[in-house]
Amino acid sequence: MNKIIPINTKAKKRKNTRLHWLSPYLRAVAATCFSLLFSSCLENIEEYPNNPRGNFEALWKIMDERYCFFEYKEVDWDKIHAEYALQVKDTMNQDTLFALLNRMLQELKDGHVNLYTPFDVGRYWKWFEDFPDNFDADLVENNYLRPDYAIAGSFRYKILDDNTGYIYYGSFMNTVGDANLDYIIHKMKDCNGVIFDVRNNGGGALTNVDKLVSRFLDKRTLVGYYQYKTGKKHNDFSELKEKYIEPSPRLRYLKPVVVLTNRRCFSAANEFVSAMRYCPNVRILGDRTGGGGGLPLSSELPNGWSVRFSACPNFDADKRQIEFGIDPDIFINQEVLDAVDGKDSLIEAARELLRDND
Repeated sequence: MNKIIPINTKAKKRKNTRLHWLSPYLRAVAATCFSLLFSSCLENIEEYPNNPRGNFEALWKIMDERYCFFEYKEVDWDKIHAEYALQVKDTMNQDTLFALLNRMLQELKDGHVNLYTPFDVGRYWKWFEDFPDNFDADLVENNYLRPDYAIAGSFRYKILDDNTGYIYYGSFMNTVGDANLDYIIHKMKDCNGVIFDVRNNGGGALTNVDKLVSRFLDKRTLVGYYQYKTGKKHNDFSELKEKYIEPSPRLRYLKPVVVLTNRRCFSAANEFVSAMRYCPNVRILGDRTGGGGGLPLSSELPNGWSVRFSACPNFDADKRQIEFGIDPDIFINQEVLDAVDGKDSLIEAARELLRDND
């Protein structure tokens, strides 16, 4: 059976009028969320004065009305208001106010929540800081890719000495080029299988998720659901909306694939791993991903600082929240003794799995 699907030249020549799932997904979410957010942003800026108390209350209200995970995470936002409001003083300077507001936002334990100022960025990084790295870029480059590895756009790749294809993609901020993928897939058509490594991929553009996943599908596939806020209460959400991905009309790879993950796979990388589980012949190996299952939006405080927050929750195709990450099919941690021997434990386990499937 031919597992490499040839390019459909007719599809390339005619205008593609079909909208892939991400376009209606983002359009529906953005249309609703941005309209609600815009009106809320105006209300908050006009309602609160530009002083420590006003900025505190504006931030709390923006999150109260727009953040999407209060119910799921069982966060008592009113209780948090009562606790932190007592700490706001009219004499606070901007550094002290920033520190207080950042501590309040960290109560949400959300990597998509940030407070942006001209002098610092508030963030929550515990989703990966307290876990093993399970990735050593130097080890991979020196002992697997080696100096003669190939680069195709955003991808670094190599056919390893056991005829296993290896591809590293470090950020969904980097463009996924159709011609680059065509070349890599053609190059690896005779491999036993492919290792697709997204460890330490912190996310980026969801459009790149769609383009990549479509290269591993054999049919139109339901990969998840999403919701968007319909009101200001914590549980005001739309019904679940389906997310589908169509198989690419270009070259596709349908032989065995192992996706490598670690805790630093976040946001779009988390979405990618979730969707890849519904592709044929794909296994996920490594550690649980870092999560980041909410589409982020931003708003502004009276003093000009901006806050980013999770606004629209995403679910997998089994209607499970993906905010706290995706479990792999096979848990593997980097072993110290393997590292001493110059081996990446996850790559070696993936190679063995692909050899067993050959």
